[in-house]
Order: sequence, then C-alpha cells, then structure tokens
Amino acid sequence: MKASSLPNLNRETTSFPNFFTFIQGPADSDDTTLNLRPNNDHDDDTEASETSPFIDILSPSVSLVKMNEIGFFTGTSSVGLIRLGSVQTQHNTSSVGSNQFSGGGSATSGSVGPNPAQLRWSRTSPYKDIRSQFDEIKLFIGLIRGGSVQTQHNTSSVRSNQFSGGGSATSGSVGPNPAQLRWWDQCSHPDFPESEFRRAFKMSKSTFEFISSELDPVINNKDTMLRLAIPVHQRVAVCIWWLATGEPLRLVSQKYGLGISTCGELVLEVCGAIRSVLMSKFLNWPDEEKMTKVKREFELISGITNVGGSIYTTHVPINEPEVNAPAYFNKRHTERNQNMSYSITVQGVVDSKGLFTDACIGCPGSMSDDKILENSALSQRASGGLLKDVWIVGNSGYPLMDWVLVPYAHMPLMWTQHEFNEKAGKIQRVANEAFLRLKGRWSCLQKRTEVKLQDLPLVIGACCVLHNICEMRNEAMDPAETSFDLFDDEIVPEINSARSVDAMRARDQIADSFFLCDIEPYFELFNSWIF
Repeated sequence: MKASSLPNLNRETTSFPNFFTFIQGPADSDDTTLNLRPNNDHDDDTEASETSPFIDILSPSVSLVKMNEIGFFTGTSSVGLIRLGSVQTQHNTSSVGSNQFSGGGSATSGSVGPNPAQLRWSRTSPYKDIRSQFDEIKLFIGLIRGGSVQTQHNTSSVRSNQFSGGGSATSGSVGPNPAQLRWWDQCSHPDFPESEFRRAFKMSKSTFEFISSELDPVINNKDTMLRLAIPVHQRVAVCIWWLATGEPLRLVSQKYGLGISTCGELVLEVCGAIRSVLMSKFLNWPDEEKMTKVKREFELISGITNVGGSIYTTHVPINEPEVNAPAYFNKRHTERNQNMSYSITVQGVVDSKGLFTDACIGCPGSMSDDKILENSALSQRASGGLLKDVWIVGNSGYPLMDWVLVPYAHMPLMWTQHEFNEKAGKIQRVANEAFLRLKGRWSCLQKRTEVKLQDLPLVIGACCVLHNICEMRNEAMDPAETSFDLFDDEIVPEINSARSVDAMRARDQIADSFFLCDIEPYFELFNSWIF
C-alpha cells in the first residue's frame, strides 16, 4: 500500500540525510496540537518592555498623571541608563526587591514598583536633582550592560543573577525566585556531585560538556543592548532536562529562572541544532566496513548470518488532534488503559550494540507496522537495491520480504521453525532493549507534552541522537529507569505476510541449518562408536 492510497491524512514525508525520516503531521498543524507557548491572556505582562524600561517599576495603582503631579517625571536626571559599573542601594532595615528592577520582569498581580508613600515623596519639592531628594534611599534605575546590580542591607544580600532580564511570574513576583535560580547555579558549579548531575540530566558532566561544545557555534547568541544572552550551557541544560523529565514548561521555567515561552523556544532551538549538527555524526547507516562488523556481532548473538539490523516500532502518546483524530487513534492502548489514547509512531533500526542506524518518525498511531515500513525511506532504499545481502530482523507485525526476516507465525510449528523463532527473538531483544533505554532515559517520550504535533518529530529525533551519544560514551542507566514495559502490541496480519517466495525459501534454509548444526555432533559420536 503506497502513501498515495492512504486515508486523507494530509501528511508530508521529509527525508533527511543519513537514513533519517520525519513524517510530519497534518498541514494545518496549528489547529491539531497544543501550542508550545502557553495560552496566556496577559502576554504583555510576561515579556520585557523594549520601548520603555521604566514601566515595570511603576505601581499599577499609581497613574501616570498622579506620578507627574508628585514630580516623578520632572527634572532632567530622574531616570537614566547606566551602561557600565554597578548599582547599589543600601539602607538599615529593608531592601528594595531585586525583581522590581528586572529589565524583563513582569507580574500579573501584586505590587510591581516601589510604593510612593513608602518612598516618602514630597509634592512640594521641585525634584530638579533626584539624588538630593532621597535622604534614606539612593535609587538608580536602568539597564546595565557590562556591570552588576546588587541590593544590600544589614541582614541579607541578593545575588546579581536575580536581575536577569526575561524573567516572569504569575503572582506577586516580578522576576525569578532566587531559591529557584540556585538549583541551576549549583548544577553548573564545578563542585556539584557527579551522581546528582547524572540523575538530573541522564548523562555525565563530560558528555554534557561535549554536547554543549558541539552545539556552541549554532546556538551561541551575543549580548544586545536590551539584555544579556542566555549562556550556551544553560540553553542546552534547559533542553536536556526537559527531555529527561518531560515536566511541564512551567516547572522548567521555575528551575532555570526563565520565561515559560523562552523555555519552550530553547527546547526547539537546541533540538534543531542537534538535528543539524549531531545527527550526521551519530545517526547514520553503517558503511561497508561497519556493516561487516555488525553482521559478525549479530551472528555471534543468534547464529543467523547477514543480519544488519533489528527493527522495532514504538508509540509516543499525544493529545487528541483537532484534525484527523481517527488517524492517530491507538486502539490497543485505549483498550488497555480504558481511556482514549492517541499516538504517533517511531520506527527504528538498531545495530548489535543498540545504536540507532535508521529512524522513521511521525506516522499516525492507527497505522500497522507493515504499513509504516512501506511508507518509510528504508523501504524505498531497499527497493533500490541498497540493502542487498542484508537481513533486517523484525517481529511478526512485519512482512517477510527479500530483506526483512520475521519469525514463523502459523501454528503448529516444526522443531526447526521453533528453533528459528528463538534465534530471531534474540535479535529482536536488541531492538526492544534499545527502545526501552531510549524511553527510560528521555521520559518525555512516555507522556503527553506541550509540544506541537508538527514539532514532535524534531524532539523525538533529538532523543534518538542523544541516545546514540550516551550509548557510545558508555553512559550507565539506573535499573529503575528501565523498570517499565513497552506496550507496543504487534498486530499479526490476518493474511499471509510473506511477500516473497525467495524469502520463504531462504528462511526455511536458515531454519534447517540449525537442525544440521545441532545433530552434527551426534553424527560424529555415532561414527566414532561404529568404527
């Protein structure tokens, strides 16, 4: 069945180099999935003001007219831009909250700026020089470039990173919580324990540093007049931590002291950089030399010759699309969970070490394994003769073809056929365990997320690339991370799945060879006893 004969899914299949295929969702994808940006009716409150850096410090309860009456806008030096140096505010008993002076901070409730009554404004003073009018508080407001801002008093001090631009809050607070920012500060500190870092990011510090250095030329932004750029390590950390946990972007925002929409944009930016920079290096089909090695290793595992990969298809849950929802309906998961389930599929081929060498991502969850295989770039390359003398071993959900080897499905089985199924099962376990580690390491693949359906293949592809990097660098996993089952039921076709007579004969020859190998020692023993 070709792609043109499928139901009206409005899908686009995009083939990337190095045997990687994205099958994107419906063309009108904006209506089918959750928006990566949160649906906030107060977007203006959560973004930094580029036109007026002083709006955030004004209390909503004080109108501009009233502030003008008390002399806030009179004089020529009331508010200035300070580009170098540092600004400090000292007093005896309390300090002005740092969030009130954040360049990009905002809030939806509570006080945003200093209370005019607390600052003891005088309506009678001309305020020609603002410094001379403040006896208790020396206040400097501005955008700082190349300096640091601190607020000090007798009992505590606030760290300069509390004034990062772009912070947002939902109630009472203008900028990020210092207690929340301390988590990332601790993780990025050289003395942070390796075990804790590995638990948070599912990789060691050295692997994280390697990935950051590889992506640095692509995602490293420069500082601007309005705000400082987010460091590369923090950008990578936001993405990897979200991939590893799958937590809502709201929690990611709290962890890293960034806006919710900013965190969502960083996830997609870093995933895109992983695709463009790292995919060609770490996810590609083996060349002739590597394929020979893979065949030899699979033969040691199963005894079957010329096996170049093990194929498996898993499902990633999604929210119900508004368009073509029946195409993404997952019947088996719905029956098991007693709840409406929708998903997209991930078909992957792995080598003998569990590294992905091919991936096809994005087919609707209602499609069977054999239909997904037909619409993949892997099948097209096989039709072009690029997989000659190579077996790809799959489960009973795949058809028996000249290049796809599957177990015997009919009953009853002969002894040789049963033996063949056991040998093929050993190869299949390599792919099953690889997908188990993939989902165990990147928990975002086990749950519904806020990512749009059209962007989800990009995220899943990044997870496959990061999986290969971690496997190549021998990143160990906690056994608890893989203590779950893959509920990807294979649907055995009701009709004969064999599509090649030559493939049937080849499979029978392989099965018979196991019988000859097993009885050969008995022939030798018999001959030695007779003669």
